[in-house]
Formats: sequence, structure tokens, C-alpha cells
Amino acid sequence: MNPNLSQLQPYPFQKLRQLFEGVIRNTVLHPIDLQIGEPKHATPDFIRHAMIDNLDGLSTYPTTQGTPALRNSIAAWIRRRFNLPGINPDTEIIPVNGSREALFSFAQAVIDPSANHSAVVCPNPFYQIYEGAALLAGATPYFINTLPENRFRLDYSQLTGTVWSRTQLIYVCSPNNPTGGVMELDEWRELFALSDRYGFVIASDECYSEIYFDEKNPPLGALDAAQRLGRSGFPRLVVFNSLSKRSNVPGLRSGYVAGDATLLEKFLLYRTYHGSAMNPAAQAASAAAWSDETHVVENRRLYAQKFSSSIALLSDTMAVQMPDAGFYLWIKTPVSDTEFTKRLYQDYNVTVLPGSYLARDAHGMNPGKDYVRIALVASPQECVEAMNRINSLVIQLS
Repeated sequence: MNPNLSQLQPYPFQKLRQLFEGVIRNTVLHPIDLQIGEPKHATPDFIRHAMIDNLDGLSTYPTTQGTPALRNSIAAWIRRRFNLPGINPDTEIIPVNGSREALFSFAQAVIDPSANHSAVVCPNPFYQIYEGAALLAGATPYFINTLPENRFRLDYSQLTGTVWSRTQLIYVCSPNNPTGGVMELDEWRELFALSDRYGFVIASDECYSEIYFDEKNPPLGALDAAQRLGRSGFPRLVVFNSLSKRSNVPGLRSGYVAGDATLLEKFLLYRTYHGSAMNPAAQAASAAAWSDETHVVENRRLYAQKFSSSIALLSDTMAVQMPDAGFYLWIKTPVSDTEFTKRLYQDYNVTVLPGSYLARDAHGMNPGKDYVRIALVASPQECVEAMNRINSLVIQLS
């Protein structure tokens, strides 16, 4: 077996199950699950119909590069959404089976295993796939803590020049999971300068890019930032996005990678051997989804409604702030994050995720400690009920 498998830590939800072992929860109250970022809004009918109408495609092998129709629909959406004058659907876009599998496999293609002490940089807290991808590619993860006193921004100075000189890949997540922070143009400018100096690749995870609260001010994306800063051809930059959150189709497993054509040419070769082509019916449904914005606007409206009511309720007992984007609340707890999570589950049948499970000890601290991540994925009514129960726990603990 690959010896690097022994370095992998349990996934956050496995830790959560262990935390709840032996806990008897309050079954008088119906359960409300807010621990996982799984969209619960209804899948739009037109996406379902597009998939059903194209089931005959299951009789043919799909190509790894995907159909021209899908690549063109993604390219058109990217141009509209990120104000690009153009992006080549044949060389700068690859459809993938959700951003998760591509975020993982990209490291396997990018990391040079012959290099000594290769490093992969991640934000902290972070999506655990980044760490697993780095370890199984034979690299060492290094972390940049995102802290409230810095508005959860990336402080690149936390890492030494020695680490940056060994860095082959950095994962960034904007809008961020779990803090909801969005990278600003100056942050991108600094990161691009580091990439130019040290030669590392940037993997930008943007799967929450379409959950925001001001229709006139969508979050800045990496491709848009590169374009604004005159970086023609997106050197050493690859962006990952997905339909899961945008279109409420997590089970479709559909997304894309886009950016540097030289990197994507090699990544496509890797994927051809990896056997990761998207099935034809899913491709047809995906093309339909990327071509429509009406359902996405409605999706945002529902999240905005839930954030408005949830923050209004929680602000009576806790310090809570509106995130820049995404569908998570990242909240400081009055007791340890694990104790708060356990008590909430036991006494009020609400499940959230301890922040320490989403982070690692780095620079003398675990930046997720004494925070919880609350995913506002349930119905508006259930979110209101959950916030009332959380308030009851906070009052009980005070």
C-alpha cells in the first residue's frame, strides 16, 4: 500500500461521529442537520429533464475532454460571469466530475515527486481534500492561518522564503470554506507575484462563487483578477468550480477546471489515464444548467433570506457576522467547539461541525478552535428553528 495513506487524518464527519458516540440526543425535537455543505434546495426541473432527455447517451463512451456543447456552455458562462473578453473552450476548459475529484487529482498531476521536500500551501481552516491531495502526491502541506483580526485574509508572510522556494502548489478557496471571506484584488496581486518569483501553481477553489448577497457585486474570481492585472493566458493558474452549490445538483457531480492551457493539456493527459470522463447524460444536464441564470438568482434569494433571519436571531446571544459569500456561518463558541457541538446535538438535536475539525495546529495554534461551522442548507423554517435552539443553548451555558 502507498505509505502516504498512513498520514491521512480522519475526515471531519468521521470525527463528528466519534464525538457523538454514546450521546443520547433529544428525540422530542426533530433533527436539524447543519453540519455538511450539502445543498437542500430543489433541483430545477429543467436540469432534471435535460438529463432524462439524454439518457440515450449512456450507450456511448464519453470523451475525457467532454462534448463541445458542454465546454462552450461553460466558456460562455465564464465570459459572462467573470467579465473576460474570451476563453478557449478547447484548450482552457476541462469538464470534471465535481470540483472535489479534480482538486484532488490535480495535485497528483502537478507535483514533481522527484523534488526534495516539495511543499503544498493551504489556508487554515481548509477543505481537507487539499491536505490529502498533497500528502498522497508525496508533498508536505504548509498552512496559512486565516484569523478574525485579519478579516480571515491570507497573510503570506506567515511562511518563510525557504517554504515558498519549495512550494509547487497552493490551494486557495474564495469564497472561503468555512469563513466566507472573498479574496480581494490586492491579495491576488501579491499571490501572483509570489507565483512569478517561485514558480508554483495556483489552484483556486471557487465552488461557492455563486452564493452571494448583492446581485450587483458578485465575488471577484481568479480569472477575472488575472485579466485585470494583465496576466494574459492565466500563467500557472487553474480555477475549479462546480454546479453543486450554484444549481443544487450535488449528486450530478459536475464542474470544470479552467485556466493555463499548458497545465490543462498535461492534466487532460493525466485524466485520460485516470478514467474520469463525465457521463453523456450528466454533460447534457450540465450544459443546460450553465446556460441559465434565473434559477441561480432564486437560489441566492433563498440563502439571503436564511442569513437575514439567522443573523437577526443569533445576534441576541452571540457575536455573529455576515460572510462575504458562501452559505456558512463561522461563529465563536462560548465553550469549546467540541463541547458546544455535543451539547447542541444532545439537548437540542441540531448538528453543526466543530471548527477545530476543519483546521490543523500551525504557527502555535488551531485557528478553528472554539468556532463552529453552521451550513444554512436546511429550509428557511428549519434554519429559524435551529437558531432559536442555539440561542437556548447559549443562554443555558451562560
